[in-house]
Amino acid sequence: MTEAYATIVFLFVLFTLLGSSVWIGLALMGVAWVGMELFTTRPAGDAMITTIWTGSSSWTLTALPLFIWMGEILYRTRLSQDMFRGLAPWMRFLPGGLLHTNIAGCTIFAAVSGSSAATLTTVGKMSIPELRKRGYPEYMIVGTLAGAATLGLMIPPSLTLIVYGVSINESIIKLFMAGIIPGLVLAGLFMSYIIAWHYFRPAQRPAPEPGMSVGEMFSESRFLIPVLMLVFAVIGSMYFGWATATEAAAVGVIGSLVLAAFQRSLTASAFFESLMGATRTSAMIALILMGAAFLSLSMGFTGLPRALAAWIDQMNLSPITLIAALTVFYVILGMFLDGISSVVLTMAIVEPMIRQAGIDVIWFGIFIVVVVEMAQVTPPIGFNLFVLQGMTRHDIGYISKTAIPMVGLMLLMVVILVAFPGLATWLPDNIRQ
Repeated sequence: MTEAYATIVFLFVLFTLLGSSVWIGLALMGVAWVGMELFTTRPAGDAMITTIWTGSSSWTLTALPLFIWMGEILYRTRLSQDMFRGLAPWMRFLPGGLLHTNIAGCTIFAAVSGSSAATLTTVGKMSIPELRKRGYPEYMIVGTLAGAATLGLMIPPSLTLIVYGVSINESIIKLFMAGIIPGLVLAGLFMSYIIAWHYFRPAQRPAPEPGMSVGEMFSESRFLIPVLMLVFAVIGSMYFGWATATEAAAVGVIGSLVLAAFQRSLTASAFFESLMGATRTSAMIALILMGAAFLSLSMGFTGLPRALAAWIDQMNLSPITLIAALTVFYVILGMFLDGISSVVLTMAIVEPMIRQAGIDVIWFGIFIVVVVEMAQVTPPIGFNLFVLQGMTRHDIGYISKTAIPMVGLMLLMVVILVAFPGLATWLPDNIRQ
């Protein structure tokens, strides 16, 4: 009865605070404070100070603002135009033509950004005008961009994976490596959707692109070299054991500054804006993590996570049944919360459940990123939908309809991950030490 009473109190206070438009981080702290006062004898203030300091002073967490800053710098350079110039010659011959630049561009930029919103804004800024000019259907331009931008959450460096790793005290590098193959498979599913559109809707194809010699194609490809070198410097340094996640983030920041200097496209004002943008985003995520750490401590004192894990164990649910239930749960939760908030809000409860069920925590990190990706493109609080609305001037309803096929492909990705768990675990198991 104590656990049931605690659950009711926690949920009531949480929804009351969130419904009052209190910041999510402060709402989590408020719930934890009430739990400490009602269910423990430990002073809530002392516990909060100790927990917040311990959680926010993690060396692993240092990678978060660095990766965010790297993405902010690149967002304000000429990278987007150069990426389109380098990708377009090779995408034009595929069925579906230059629509594939949305997928390929998001995949490449995701490997140097870590943010879904930054990926969407950067690639959309380059591709939407070009694809419209060439006569591609609007629903395909918007839909493929909405789905492909979510790759920023999976392909390393992923901010969501950093937050997940810090929340459960797991290796960030292993989580990063786990996201590479599933991220490429999901990108392949998105490209398959474009190819299917090409063959099933021939009347909607635009005019073929003019011819281009092989020499011209390779000449245009030189614009991709800087960003590909940066991708290798960041991801390769972690895979080969040359750098930790935090050190790789520092390498990425230095590399992006060198790239910006080489392009002569980062002014003093843009540099300052990149710093302020990274500071705002990092502070927001840090506040949420602080609240989540305090809430985890409070729940631990009540015994609620252990009781829930024991209850799940008594139900004898198979891992697949548990994953199916969690998929539905996170899809619904994602309609009202952003991805990072969904992860930190639920980890105190979900982590004991998955460990009790024998589910690999590295694999689960990739699973949770896929279902959180859906939250970015599902109304009413799909963040990518609002970004696209500002870029295209379409209403949310229209953008949501164009993204429905991409949500279906993400659900298919969950099925593929369950059927072939090695997609997420093989690379971390074979990482160079």
